[in-house]
Amino acid sequence: AGVCDTPAWNAVYRIISGDPTGRFSIMTDAHSNDGLLTVVKPIDYETNNKFVLTVAAENQVPLAKGIHHPPQSTASVSITVIDVNESPYFTPNPKSLRQEEGMPAGTMLTTFTAQDPDRYMHQIIRYSKLYDPGNWLKIDSVSGQITTTAILDRESNYMKNNMYNATFLASDNGIPPMSGTGTLQIFLLDINDNAPQVDPVEVEICERPEPNAINITATDADINPNAGPFIFELPSNPSTIRRNWTITRLSGYHAQLSLKIGSLDSGLYKIPIIIADSGNLPMSNTSELLVKVCLCDQSGSCSGVQPIVGAGLGTGAIIAILLCIIILLILVLMFVVWMKRRDKERQAKQLLIDPEDDVRDNILKYDEEGGGEEDQDYDLSQLQQPDTMEPDTIKPVGIRRLDERPIHAEPQYPVRSAAPHPGDIGDFINEGLKAADNDPTAPPYDSLLVFDYEGSGSTAGSLSSLNSSSSGGEQDYDYLNDWGPRFKKLADMYGGGDD
Repeated sequence: AGVCDTPAWNAVYRIISGDPTGRFSIMTDAHSNDGLLTVVKPIDYETNNKFVLTVAAENQVPLAKGIHHPPQSTASVSITVIDVNESPYFTPNPKSLRQEEGMPAGTMLTTFTAQDPDRYMHQIIRYSKLYDPGNWLKIDSVSGQITTTAILDRESNYMKNNMYNATFLASDNGIPPMSGTGTLQIFLLDINDNAPQVDPVEVEICERPEPNAINITATDADINPNAGPFIFELPSNPSTIRRNWTITRLSGYHAQLSLKIGSLDSGLYKIPIIIADSGNLPMSNTSELLVKVCLCDQSGSCSGVQPIVGAGLGTGAIIAILLCIIILLILVLMFVVWMKRRDKERQAKQLLIDPEDDVRDNILKYDEEGGGEEDQDYDLSQLQQPDTMEPDTIKPVGIRRLDERPIHAEPQYPVRSAAPHPGDIGDFINEGLKAADNDPTAPPYDSLLVFDYEGSGSTAGSLSSLNSSSSGGEQDYDYLNDWGPRFKKLADMYGGGDD
């Protein structure tokens, strides 16, 4: 083993002064044998911004006898704390209040402020609301004063065990800005602000009840001493109530409603019951008990009857049904109007084109022979050459449309020259098509174009001039043998000499 691995080489470090609260610790690095100083408890610039520690170092094993050296050596370590921005904090947190419920909006409750631990930075703190489930409170952003914006109700669903919790935020303007939260707990004291109610609100009895009594209970949203014991009684008006019914208090929370007469007709009866609580300034309320009298079976249960709830449609349901019917009628009327308007548009489009001239999507029948060509109105003059037709029957040269009569003079489309040319027909058709595309009188849909010009004849004359003995005896036609098999017949006719 090397020297570095022996206990005699390993150093042990200790802090012997300057850290009375034990905020620092020092240990030995196993590889370099250096001392590592660490922070083990929080240090605060505002409490102590500088520490001077005295550190001692000694061998892991005592020095050998006879060596005249001190067993340890010491050194001073100076630590300077740098100030950083810290979060403001509320005191106390949480803050508790006890208030009576029912305070009006705008009531000042308390002032909830935060402290900034950075005493030397002189920062500004602003307050805001972070959590307020009932939206009952507001806080002044500068002073931290908290006031109510609504009536605090102990019976609200936002309350838990009579306690209302709200959270507020305090933020400073440091770099970077820091913030802290504080919770305000408001314990609401109950006041007598709720009247008692009868429970249940609906009961069923037989026409001849046995026993002829109904047990009821009083409930109150308030708590003692603003709730029970309760007082039960029947009103004097209408007089039939006390004549037919009587109520007996069984306890501070329960009573029994009994029928005085022997029987009742089937139907629904509303029995008003006055219930008063025991609070300071007692509150009373007249609750209606809905009693359903029905025919009972042998077991004493109502038979063949529907539940009381839903016996009829409410006003809201009737209004909703009527609105649905009105909307449906409006939709039907709009559909009818739209159908009529579409029919009118179709008729207007049909008037623009003569059905006989409209060539789009028409059915042409080819299986009817008719009574002969003399009964058909065909214009056979288009199959004749212009040279053989009468001058007054020759139509204007060019392309004629059958689907529209032009409102001005018909444009003159290109005329094919009389001189033969290999591309004469193709050029003539292309020029005619281009002229038809640029025609301002063309309708905005596909139409039929009739090319009724066949040319002015050929300068070659009749093919009868090809007779072998009529002319051309002095012409030498032997070169036809060099033109290939297509001209073999002509070569035999004219190239054979006297034969």
